[in-house]
Amino acid sequence: MSDTPKRATQAVWAGEERSLIQHATQVPVVKSVAFSYDDLDHWRDVALGDAPGHIYGRNTNPTVDVFEEKVRILEGAEAATSFATGMAAISNVLLTFLRPGLRVVSIKDSYGGTSKIFLEDLPAFGVDVTLCDTLDVDALEREIDRGLDLLYLESPTNPTVKIVDIERLAGKARERGAITVVDNTFATPINQHPLELGADLVLHSATKFLGGHADALGGVLAGRADLVERVFARREIHGATLHPEAAYLLLRGMKTLALRVERQNASALALAQWLQTHPAVANVHYPGLPSHPNHDVAVRQMPGGFGAMFSFELHGGFDAVREVLPRLRFAHCAANLGAVETTVAPPRTGSHVELTTEQRAALGIPEGLIRYSTGIEDVADLMADLEQALASLTTA
Repeated sequence: MSDTPKRATQAVWAGEERSLIQHATQVPVVKSVAFSYDDLDHWRDVALGDAPGHIYGRNTNPTVDVFEEKVRILEGAEAATSFATGMAAISNVLLTFLRPGLRVVSIKDSYGGTSKIFLEDLPAFGVDVTLCDTLDVDALEREIDRGLDLLYLESPTNPTVKIVDIERLAGKARERGAITVVDNTFATPINQHPLELGADLVLHSATKFLGGHADALGGVLAGRADLVERVFARREIHGATLHPEAAYLLLRGMKTLALRVERQNASALALAQWLQTHPAVANVHYPGLPSHPNHDVAVRQMPGGFGAMFSFELHGGFDAVREVLPRLRFAHCAANLGAVETTVAPPRTGSHVELTTEQRAALGIPEGLIRYSTGIEDVADLMADLEQALASLTTA
């Protein structure tokens, strides 16, 4: 038997033992902003990172450290650091490794906030940005061969749930001496392990599946220690620090991560299969379906399951979306995902609200699309709920 615990066990136990005090079984929330030292030489050693310890809450915190360590272990990384939000993680990574004259290659289907950085912020800073058709792996490889400094991938993508061949593209980027970053939010460490596929860094909006209860904001980055340290140095100066209360809530949520994701995987697959047969539905996007254009890649690189996220297009465009969503009983219409409750959102008001209709169309996002984040409810109830909501379209 292997001495390395399975990920379901790591989600419960990893990183916690050294922080338990007074025989407690749960990690304490340390709210102190500052940490005191009588020995000034020791203080200086801690401040410079030459000795373990904490100096100031903007930099590090004992509760936050446990959260980072748990993610580090789950992702099989050398190091990890955290952020106030998922977008803080993404923006700090991009601003750490990109500057005027450098080049980033990415895909068109990334999350709306990420797309906005690629489309507006980075070009304004003089960064060369190339966004490729997500499913055109040959085009991606051609752009990588032209030379780049950073390859940024998201798989599965938000909200069209496309799959990117991480191993193939990360290998090509490494040949060019570039860093590969993967947003693993949709997949979670239960379903997919980008570092094992050749990525250098993996990040999450911890607000989503890691926390799982829609009550704490956070972001996290894990990967090569030298790269994580560079991002941490920027984050501690820019101040996008994860609050210890949020870290505690994220830790608490992660104890059930494997249970939640396994249930959500199964339910999402059943719902996607059923929706494929519904007359009101024009298309279903889910990597677990054989009809998905990169189903074979998903089978290979997502050994834990295909995830809780799928999206489907309705005949009738946004008017049909407007008709269906308010009728759902067991789904929040909200700009979130990954929680125990099912959540639905059209890109027009959710993931890509920052973009114009024309920009969404250019990214291949139809107005009749619904992003569906499957919760842990009984799948029969979720299916019946979708059926009664969609009935309004078929009746009409």
